Amino acid sequence: MAQDAFEPAASPGMQRQLQIYLNGLAGERPPFPIAIEALEVRAREVLRPEVAAYLCSGAGGEETVQANREAFRRWQLVPRMLRGVGQRALHIELLGRRLPAPVLLAPIGVQGILHPEGERAVARAAATVGVPFVLSTVSSVSLEAVAEVMGNAPRWFQLYWGRDPELTVSLIQRAEAAGYEALVVTLDTPLLAWRAQDLEHAYLPFLHGEGLANYFSDPVFRRRLDEPPESNPTAAILTFARIFSNPDLTWEDLAFLKKNTRLPILLKGILHPDDARQAAEAGMDGVIVSNHGGRQVDGAIAALDALPAVVEAVGDRLPVLFDSGIRRAADVLKAIALGARAVLLGRPYTWGLAVGGEAGVRFVLENLLAELDLALGLLGCRNWDEVDRTVLHRLED
Repeated sequence: MAQDAFEPAASPGMQRQLQIYLNGLAGERPPFPIAIEALEVRAREVLRPEVAAYLCSGAGGEETVQANREAFRRWQLVPRMLRGVGQRALHIELLGRRLPAPVLLAPIGVQGILHPEGERAVARAAATVGVPFVLSTVSSVSLEAVAEVMGNAPRWFQLYWGRDPELTVSLIQRAEAAGYEALVVTLDTPLLAWRAQDLEHAYLPFLHGEGLANYFSDPVFRRRLDEPPESNPTAAILTFARIFSNPDLTWEDLAFLKKNTRLPILLKGILHPDDARQAAEAGMDGVIVSNHGGRQVDGAIAALDALPAVVEAVGDRLPVLFDSGIRRAADVLKAIALGARAVLLGRPYTWGLAVGGEAGVRFVLENLLAELDLALGLLGCRNWDEVDRTVLHRLED
């Protein structure tokens, strides 16, 4: 028998571990904190206090932020033994695209306040790793500039659906032309929540002109102005503030989006099973269970607690993705076991951006995928079809 028959199959997790340990023999330690909690601490140290608060805090008393993490702790993984896990497959198929793992980068706005390169740095890191980047409407860099950086790498566009229908159509058409593959419509922000820490700092980045690149570069938005944003930024900012959100939207308005895009549409912010059913009945292509990372409704249900009922409500009619509270591989496993098709990683990659730019984001992503590979095998599973309720134990409340 050939000697290489005894060599272990390539494992991104083992390779990542081994490289770090070999670097250690040469006196080299990882450039950034491995533990995600330590990375958050480092990010808070390098960011201005008002920016750190904007990124990390939640609505009201932050009960929902805490609930998101507590929900994960109520579920425990139950590893199985002797399951032949030497060959593992992390990839999934989602909306016709093969992805390296069930992980996307959640839409987080105004990344220019975290690092000078903002979304460009995140886009390069995501493209290198192959993880889709969901770009926020309120990005610090235009959607076209991000697309240019990413080339053929997968990317989605997140839409804040405002009061100006013509502007909404313009943003969607620009995303289509720039090669974005899906439209993520955030529904849970018809109004900005009472965010105590942001109010304490009296800081809202949009009023400083941050995160408005897609508006200031849009031909429809510019036609709404008496002077271009370059000449009168204050007037442009106030125009944005007037049209940004639209609390009068209803389920019937979804027909407008379907009429004006050929892209798959996913609704983000779904927590109630009846809303998930309505999304399916309206012909949506997916839903994302999310409470906006605890930044919108204080005291809301934890996103993970809402996930099973949403999955049951839609069955096989459309994919259910998950967002809010993902920190490490165990969280991904638990969300998948409860029925999510994929998860969106949020704050952790922005902490990487804050401490190390593109390299920091890539560090977070490569570590997560490595840990995910190892955790999948240690759980006794070879692929995502084997990750279901049988690998979970729920603690008594």
